[in-house]
Amino acid sequence: MSDGGPGVGLRIGVLALQGAFREHVATFRRLGADAVEVRTPADLTGLDAVVLPGGESTVIDRLLDSSGLREPLVAALAGGLPAFGTCAGLIVLSAAAEDGRSDQRPLGLIDVTARRNGYGRQVHSFEAPVQLDADGDPMPGVFIRAPRIVRVGEGVEVVGTLDGEPVAAAAGGIMVASFHPELTGDDRLHRRFLDRVRVVRAVAA
Repeated sequence: MSDGGPGVGLRIGVLALQGAFREHVATFRRLGADAVEVRTPADLTGLDAVVLPGGESTVIDRLLDSSGLREPLVAALAGGLPAFGTCAGLIVLSAAAEDGRSDQRPLGLIDVTARRNGYGRQVHSFEAPVQLDADGDPMPGVFIRAPRIVRVGEGVEVVGTLDGEPVAAAAGGIMVASFHPELTGDDRLHRRFLDRVRVVRAVAA
């Protein structure tokens, strides 16, 4: 953990069942947060927020059950724990998922519909500039088997776009992104999430 930064005093858990969790941990630690890996229900104790990283959404869905994390994670999120979902994590947090398995169960934490592999399969992975709202300089976006946000519900804020199409969104303490901001070295979305975590914590105090 660094000596300063927007994450100081915050404990951020990163779901470490599968996917690009180490890069999220490194980014939040660089921003000063106490970032820890979450693999068991006990690891959820004392968190200010949780991150659901990229990977394979159907595998993550099964691992939530086999690890025993689903029920305590859902309870923590229902209790107001902020969450940041990237790539597959977007699908897990969404209200609905298209082109997934019939038994896949999105957690419904943000009112968006995500289309699995909406930008194509692994061979169609690409990098492109993502325009952040109220920010003149775009940030790099790494899209790897990325889901597409095909519907944004009322009350959901679009915070990032690609060619005018939403690729990052937020509502309250929940933020999601179609791409992998943790792979770019640009920490602006992570900073924005930390800002949301602080707002949630202040309201709850």
